[in-house]
Amino acid sequence: PMWLFPLPPSQQIKENPLGFSPISKLLPKFAVPAIISMLVNALYNIVDQIFIGQGVGMYGNAATNVAFPITTITTAMALLIGIGGASNFNLELGRKHEEKAKHIAGTGFGSLILCGLALVILIRLFLKPLILAFGATPKVLPYAMTYVGITTWGIPFFMLTTGGNHLIRADGSPTYSMISMVSGALINTVLDPLFIFTFGWGIAGAAWATVIGQVFSACMVLFYLPRYKTVHLKLKTLIPRIQCIKAIASLGMASCFNQLALTVVQITMNNVLRHYGSHSVYGSDIPLAVVGIVAKVNMVFLSIVIGIAQGSQPIVGFNYGAKNYSRVKKTYLCAAGTATILAVAAFICFQIFPRQIVSLFGSGDKLYYQFAQKYFRIFMFCTFLNGLQPVTANFFTSIGKATRGIVLSMTRQILFLIPMILIFPLFMGIDGVMYAGPIADAAAGILAVLLVRKEIKRMPADGALPA
Repeated sequence: PMWLFPLPPSQQIKENPLGFSPISKLLPKFAVPAIISMLVNALYNIVDQIFIGQGVGMYGNAATNVAFPITTITTAMALLIGIGGASNFNLELGRKHEEKAKHIAGTGFGSLILCGLALVILIRLFLKPLILAFGATPKVLPYAMTYVGITTWGIPFFMLTTGGNHLIRADGSPTYSMISMVSGALINTVLDPLFIFTFGWGIAGAAWATVIGQVFSACMVLFYLPRYKTVHLKLKTLIPRIQCIKAIASLGMASCFNQLALTVVQITMNNVLRHYGSHSVYGSDIPLAVVGIVAKVNMVFLSIVIGIAQGSQPIVGFNYGAKNYSRVKKTYLCAAGTATILAVAAFICFQIFPRQIVSLFGSGDKLYYQFAQKYFRIFMFCTFLNGLQPVTANFFTSIGKATRGIVLSMTRQILFLIPMILIFPLFMGIDGVMYAGPIADAAAGILAVLLVRKEIKRMPADGALPA
């Protein structure tokens, strides 16, 4: 009887390619669509920033920087539900618990819709105080109010797109997930110059172009729901269940905290730059504009790294649930190695071409370029280490060890970077903000290596229970 002679893991999971296909083929299959989806998400902000910089100028760039925390807050909630739902979904599928997996997916989609509606109401109620708290100067405030006042209407659609596409990838449809993201971005890219330059709507045109693209992508996510492949989703399945919400939150918290930490860093940095910038030759508005550009450019690199991490998630989660630990280790090492190679390439670009990169986002005076080049080269000096932390944090989430993922997500932003941003300028002025970046990156990278090395060493042989 089968219960007396259980099949080895390789035979138990042979019906699912996640359990037997070569990692070298699986990782690109899942990572490339995830990377494209993440890049598209970043391009929503990049495209706006470029066209606003060319059509509105420096104050428009500063306005999008001030508005950026709202994007990261929304993304945090979307990742909490999307990644938490996808991780649980794949773990339950690997354990052959299809009914649990179905309710996890349904709760994820339903929660994204409800959270998006709640978030837009809250943000619109406190819009101006939030913009001021995010670091807006008197000259930047009207631009920021116009931009955010419009883009907030897209929050429910953005949340459903960002979080829902994680659940679509977990269902084994990474290409559809990619198409839904790309289509919205293309619409945004086409409408931006039309609305800003042809119609003369300025920064409001960029905002409306973003919202329209987000609506289209969200509609594609909704269109997929009746076509879910691994489980059958019905309308009643979308009603959130408390137990599923708890499970989703436990594994999505690391990614959520990482985004919230980015938000706190961005708000802190904006206010520090506004204060110390006013006491420097650059003034307050130049640092606000430049830091916004650097953050958006860094998003492109991080989108690729996070895409690799997310692409590894279904493979790691399924095989860990199926006790196929050799494939878990191999997947992590492959993802981390690829991310590090890309991180080195990004480091080279940031050190050699800072002026060329900044020039894409509009022109400025001599002080503007001077600050931009200096900030790029110093603050981003340890970029070559920044592939390790996202991949490792996602790895711990994928194997159900959310606490370690949360710790890693918090280290760079909260434990290291924010204290340095606040302390260093006391002695170094505005330059202190720049030197805080590489020190925080180095500390976070070292911690990631130590934690994952310990975890991989303690993994048992295939089929055994974790120690």
